[in-house]
Amino acid sequence: MIQINQFEEITQFRMGRESRGQAPWNPPGQVFYWTSAYLVEGLLIDTGCPHTAEEFVHALEGRSIKAVVNTHYHEDHIGANYLLQQKFGLKIMASRESIPLIYKVPEIHKYQELIWGYPVPTKVELLPEKIETEHFHFKVVPTPGHCKGHVALVEPAQGWCFSGDLFVSQEPKAIRPEENIAEMAKSMQKLVNLKTERLILFTSLGNVIQDGREALQSCIAYFKDLSQKAKQLEKQGLSAGAIRDKIFGRETVLAGISEGDVSAENMIRAALRAQI
Repeated sequence: MIQINQFEEITQFRMGRESRGQAPWNPPGQVFYWTSAYLVEGLLIDTGCPHTAEEFVHALEGRSIKAVVNTHYHEDHIGANYLLQQKFGLKIMASRESIPLIYKVPEIHKYQELIWGYPVPTKVELLPEKIETEHFHFKVVPTPGHCKGHVALVEPAQGWCFSGDLFVSQEPKAIRPEENIAEMAKSMQKLVNLKTERLILFTSLGNVIQDGREALQSCIAYFKDLSQKAKQLEKQGLSAGAIRDKIFGRETVLAGISEGDVSAENMIRAALRAQI
């Protein structure tokens, strides 16, 4: 399924695979998990997941696309790379750390295969520090934390920030084990400090957050508070699981769906490791 929305000069393609009864936790006809791509003046930012690749490429027909940027290497951001190169011969760019990971078959969990699918490995080029279209100038901002090589694209004059998966919500309850909330907080602060009049976040989930600075600052404060609380409870002798139950009440439904790959306990372990 694809939804197409317009925000100022930006076209959003919000997409996701619809359930056909493959999983008891997702009724038929509902999208498993939304992910978004953005097109602005010929620049396409991210390409969705493999399961929606053909539908997405069809939706792009007749539109002017000159270049593509992958904010990072995860399968729900590079899914249509291969078809876009094959059909339109497009130049696709990514960070230095992401390039070799986009050019290999990934090792993914069963839930990732179900929800997003396996991307076809593609060759992509090195992303420069700046990208210019006819009227807009995008700054490439390294924003690690969600994963290595993650970047955000910012148009300072417009205050647009395409933040990939750096920001999901102001108080996220579950993450993957490789995510680093201290690095995420530093990356968020980097965006907050940008000299722009406004900062609108265009997130991978499809949420468009008008007051991006407030949202990022709130999430940074949440990470700091969570880390302090978790460390205090650890000093009292509580395990990571017990700290999770004390702070969050219970494990999230995502833990069961992902076989523990995305969980509240991972968030607690990240909070215990974090130096914020």
